[in-house]
Amino acid sequence: MKETVERLNNQAILLAKDGSYKEAIACFSRALTLEKNNELLWYNLALTYRDAGKTIQAKEALLKAKEISPNDQDVIEELAIILFNLEEHDASIELCLEGLKLNPENYNLWNTRGVNFFNKGNYTEACESFENAVYLNPYYDDALFNLRDAYKKLGNKVGETECSLRLKELKNNGDNR
Repeated sequence: MKETVERLNNQAILLAKDGSYKEAIACFSRALTLEKNNELLWYNLALTYRDAGKTIQAKEALLKAKEISPNDQDVIEELAIILFNLEEHDASIELCLEGLKLNPENYNLWNTRGVNFFNKGNYTEACESFENAVYLNPYYDDALFNLRDAYKKLGNKVGETECSLRLKELKNNGDNR
C-alpha cells in the first residue's frame, strides 16, 4: 500500500484519538516530509502536541500553519488559546484582534480576548469582550460565566445576577432536551 499524506494524516488522527500521541506525532512528521507546506497537517500536529501536553511544540506548529494560511480562523483561534495558556496575554490579545478584523462575529475570539484581559486584571475590557461574545451567541455559556465573573469583579450586581439567571435558564433548558 502506497504511503500518502492523506493516509498518514488519517492514521495519525486515529492514533491521537486513542492517546498514542508519540506515534501520531511520528505519522504527522512523516507526512510533513512529503508535504511540508500542508497547513492541515501542521494544524493537526499542533492539536496532537496540545493534547499531549506539549504546549511549546503546539505553538510552533500553529505558527507554521498560520504562516502557510494566515487567515484561517481555526488556526488563529487555537493559537490564541495556546498563547493564553503560555501566559503570553498581549500576543494572544493581538492575535484575537487580527482574527476579529477578518471575522468580527467570531464569538470564540471575543471570549478568548476577554479571558486574556480578565487575567491581566482589566475587567472593563474583559466585560466588553464577553458582552460581544454573548451578543453574538446568546447560548455561549462559557462567555456568560466569564461575563458574570467580570461583572462581579467590577461590582456590577445587576449584571452578575442577570448572567446567573441566564446560566440557570440555559442549564434547565439543557436538562429538558
